Amino acid sequence: MTDVLLGDTLILALAGLIAGLVDAIVGGGGLIQLPAMFSVLTQTVPASLFGTNKFASVWGTLFAARTYAKRLSVEWGTALPAALTAFLFSMAGAWLVTQTSPDLIRKSLPFVLLLVAIYVAARKDFGATHAPRYSGVAEIGMALMVGAIIGFYDGFFGPGTGSFLLFLFVRLFGFDFLGASAVAKIVNVACNFSALIWFGYSGHILWHLGLVMAASNIVGAVIGTRLAIKGGSALVRQLFLVVVSLLILKTAKDAFWP
Repeated sequence: MTDVLLGDTLILALAGLIAGLVDAIVGGGGLIQLPAMFSVLTQTVPASLFGTNKFASVWGTLFAARTYAKRLSVEWGTALPAALTAFLFSMAGAWLVTQTSPDLIRKSLPFVLLLVAIYVAARKDFGATHAPRYSGVAEIGMALMVGAIIGFYDGFFGPGTGSFLLFLFVRLFGFDFLGASAVAKIVNVACNFSALIWFGYSGHILWHLGLVMAASNIVGAVIGTRLAIKGGSALVRQLFLVVVSLLILKTAKDAFWP
């Protein structure tokens, strides 16, 4: 390995650590990790960058979910059904994107995210208290629906998946931001593993680099979950608004000024 390749690996490992930290708290780690990969690995086909990104991030997300499960009382009645349909429908979305173009979603996404940001910013008490609205069959049904919709979106397009999960678990289920983040991580693990099946099968994972970035993602995720648990819902809410604002800028640029 040359000095340049070693330097590139160190840059991507640092990006993976920061991405894992941010993603563990509020999602959106791809805003950091993917641009770093595209800027460093300029000769690599995009599919391999996406596959390697998924491989690295899934481990950070998995460790974040594990830490939340050990330290918090996770709403498993919501998390498991949502994870199941997210896994299945993410595959369906990934298949459909090979048949059709996601251009309509690409152009509408910045406006949807803007509405989410305005809603959260305007309601100061949004996600401040944990008061679950559903139980039993109603909880399972709502969780299956949310998992299916967001899982399909993640497979078909992807950007903002973590933010949408967080928003919906607060808005629809009555969770506080910290509890919603814990459930969102579990659902995200299912989405990412679903996508990895395709990327691994098609040979679009750079294994040596993916392992390095996965390790740094795990370190970042452990730090991020501990910060989230210590800072509580107030910290998660603030970072949520920051990440959504960055997503608005990024998705608007991609859609209208590529």
